[in-house]
Amino acid sequence: MSTVENLKDNKARQPKPAWIRVKAPTSPEYHHTRKLMRDLKLHTVCEEAACPNIGECWAQKHATMMILGDICTRACAFCNVKTGKPGAVDDHEPAHVAEAVKNLGLKHVVITSVDRDDLDDGGANHWVAVITAVRVANPDTTIEVLTPDFRKKLGMVDMVAEAKPDVYNHNLETVPRLYRKVRASARYYTSLRLLERVKEIDPKMFTKSGIMVGLGEMKEEVLQVMDDMRAANVDFLTIGQYLQPTTRHAAVERFVEPTEFAEYERVARAKGFLMVSASPLTRSSYHADADFAQLRAAREKQLGA
Repeated sequence: MSTVENLKDNKARQPKPAWIRVKAPTSPEYHHTRKLMRDLKLHTVCEEAACPNIGECWAQKHATMMILGDICTRACAFCNVKTGKPGAVDDHEPAHVAEAVKNLGLKHVVITSVDRDDLDDGGANHWVAVITAVRVANPDTTIEVLTPDFRKKLGMVDMVAEAKPDVYNHNLETVPRLYRKVRASARYYTSLRLLERVKEIDPKMFTKSGIMVGLGEMKEEVLQVMDDMRAANVDFLTIGQYLQPTTRHAAVERFVEPTEFAEYERVARAKGFLMVSASPLTRSSYHADADFAQLRAAREKQLGA
């Protein structure tokens, strides 16, 4: 039985507070972006994960491509992406992603994927093909990857990092105590080690990670995760409010006040993160282009100091 199925008896979803409600998407740019994804047979985490920011981001033609299909081999209790047996890898996908980036005019693109534990390489070779295709077709576009953990597949993180994305993101998602409840198929220290390994491969590569709050974590645990990330030399931290996709998923224990997010951001910056995004609606790719510009500026200021 999957983690999600184990949560069928969750309490009813709490009503969302005013600060996390968003307008339904209606702009012409939103519909253009949606049609482009359909025409190129691409999936987006914006849709698959039911991101609350889709209307705002797609109105700006900012879409986060999700490669390697739309079916994940894991069943994390927080995630709305379908779980099951994935289909074959689409060899045309790298070219289609590159075409979408060009059509949308993206100066910074975020690419993520489902977990593909069914593949011998976890999809790493496909990741490299996508990065390469995007870079060839869009040489001025910076590339941010948000990869799975490639658990038990040695050398795959190295392969993706050596393809030289501009930002390597891998989310810890929650505090260690909640992994069994929220992210049962992953291991906290495996994910932490991944981020550390990227810095060993290329100390100049930006690394990024994020967590959700509102799942029952304590403030002291969040601060410890920050310290663990800094020990792994993570540059960029995101913290956002967890939203329960369906009643079958992990319940929201509380909605975190905006003032608490502001305090997390203040503390994280004091701990040495070059860039921090913490708010109820923060997600890994939300405002990623502007955040990357600030991240790069912070690095330049650090080196010039």
